[in-house]
Amino acid sequence: MQKHAKQRASKPHRLVGRYTLVNHSRKHQIMKHIFSFLILGLVLASVSAVSKESPQSKMLGLRTTVYTFEKLDEAKKWYTEAFGVEPYFDEPYYIGFNIRGFELGLMPEKKVAPKGANVVAYWGVNKIESEYERLLKLGAKAHTPITEVGGGIKLGTVKDPFGNILGLIYNPLFKYE
Repeated sequence: MQKHAKQRASKPHRLVGRYTLVNHSRKHQIMKHIFSFLILGLVLASVSAVSKESPQSKMLGLRTTVYTFEKLDEAKKWYTEAFGVEPYFDEPYYIGFNIRGFELGLMPEKKVAPKGANVVAYWGVNKIESEYERLLKLGAKAHTPITEVGGGIKLGTVKDPFGNILGLIYNPLFKYE
């Protein structure tokens, strides 16, 4: 019996069920665990770094995309079905959906803009008035003035020097999900 035990211990592989496992040294196993923890640490640090505000930018990130429609009720029905959620805000002047922490807004427009010009992406900011003015100083042109739309939420848009509409939003109610 002892002879068989010695033979098994000296073999580089051991049989478990139908699978052959390599008998790694203890040092190799420790290094493998350390490497795994290092990779996990790097991944967590990357996620943490990405989730923090960029120190170079006063923009907080993309918050809201708004589409305009002549037939707002039809659009509401379609987007409710398309995204599988009911609007959390539903008024004749604005319909808002919370899509996993991001805002999808639908707004009425009697004369719909050409496709592509009917979408505005709103970038979140903490101080909308100062950011609006800063963009104007950088060469943007005022497009729509800053307006409070309810609940402390403020919107404003500028046209960048190339003619693109850039939206700013201050939303004290905004929370990631």
